[in-house]
Amino acid sequence: MNNGWDGILQFVYLFILLGVALMIKNSFKLFKKHLMPLSIIAGIIGLILGPEVLKIIPFNPDMLTKAVYHLLAIGFIALGLKERRSKTSEDIVNTGLLTVTTYAVQAIIGLAVTILLASLFYPDLFKSMGMLLPLGFAQGPGQAVSIGLQWETLEPIENAFVNGANVGLSIATIGFLWALIGGIPFMNFLVRKERKIRMRDNRPDLDAVDKLSPDNEEHTIKIKKSIYIDELAIQFVLIGVTYAMTYGFMRLLGGVLEPLGSFGKTMSGLIWGFNFLWGALFAIGVRTIIGFFRKKKIIKQHFTDNFMLQRISSTVFDLMIVGAISAVSIAVLRKYLGPVIALTTVGGIFMMFWSYFMCKWIYKKDTLEHIVTIYGTWTGTITTGMALLKELDPNGKTNVPEDIVMGSGIAAAAGIFLMMILGLATQAEVTGNSIYYVWTFVALTLYATATIIGIVLVKRKYRKKRESSSVPE
Repeated sequence: MNNGWDGILQFVYLFILLGVALMIKNSFKLFKKHLMPLSIIAGIIGLILGPEVLKIIPFNPDMLTKAVYHLLAIGFIALGLKERRSKTSEDIVNTGLLTVTTYAVQAIIGLAVTILLASLFYPDLFKSMGMLLPLGFAQGPGQAVSIGLQWETLEPIENAFVNGANVGLSIATIGFLWALIGGIPFMNFLVRKERKIRMRDNRPDLDAVDKLSPDNEEHTIKIKKSIYIDELAIQFVLIGVTYAMTYGFMRLLGGVLEPLGSFGKTMSGLIWGFNFLWGALFAIGVRTIIGFFRKKKIIKQHFTDNFMLQRISSTVFDLMIVGAISAVSIAVLRKYLGPVIALTTVGGIFMMFWSYFMCKWIYKKDTLEHIVTIYGTWTGTITTGMALLKELDPNGKTNVPEDIVMGSGIAAAAGIFLMMILGLATQAEVTGNSIYYVWTFVALTLYATATIIGIVLVKRKYRKKRESSSVPE
């Protein structure tokens, strides 16, 4: 009997790694001079010392994966419960539309690369493999593995994708590396560029702007002693209640969908996979309900504390990032290495330019934070996007996390059409008829064009609204 130590020790190792990373960052000028998130340093150390390399730390990858799954949701619930000074409806809608556009563009690039590779170097290559790029990069390993696994069972069997699930995981893993190894120098380059522009225009430096921005380092509530609960405890009560509501919702909806056959099971899996999104939505709902009852004087105590909620979210995100990197599997990269490296390299480099120019076009506020976070999210996962954001916005003063999470809700709904388009490419493999590749490119191009038009219309709508509100009576 180990009294549950196996699970507890996983968290003990993560905290120790954060402590070691803190000492390293404070001891070496390289880490002080360049922006590099503490949690990423800790995660890389965990990966090296873990079972994949040196086998010193006895991590349990399955436990770490489950911990990352829940920590992500808890972190976003804490952020969702925070009271916000401003609404970002335009940015949320545009983030969702831009995410869907990116899915389509990544699929176009991925399919083009693998068809080219099959024509020149790998005649037996499963050409639709390129469609795993948006799944592994923008949606994470779960969806990439799921689709890869389905392709392993295609009939006739000679047209099936051997080791499709492992290839999907490999693409997601390298995307994770692009988010970190590519994202850190990309972030530092953007910061240096922004500082040069500010010096040229005689504007305050980024550090000075951060110091002048509203102070989030003060408690926003004081729980009365007569309530018999600590300020921190009440935050965990609210988080726990919200996560319970999230679980009940997912279980109810999943139970309705699963009996509907293979499609229902796939949709049920998506429901459970987006636990962080549902958690954030329920948190906003809880926050809204509490605010309504406070206005009606039914609730007289102010329970949510932005300071503590931010500290909770920062802590769980740190643990989540360390755990996610430490759980990366290196073994899955051995097979299909050439095509996977070619595909992910093209995808990783393209995403730097795409993220930069699209975010400069869309976001007029917190542009730098949006670029870095979205690049990290579209190459790795929301986990890596948040890791990069924490280095630029350690105190959570921007609405970028809310834009990303709420935008994911729009993208999740619109992403269903991408799964349908995915079936066109699959038909090309099953039937051997290349015309399906042509139809796939056409459908993806129309899809991307439609979402870009949607962004233009949203921007125009909100510009007119701002202009009308600024006109004096």
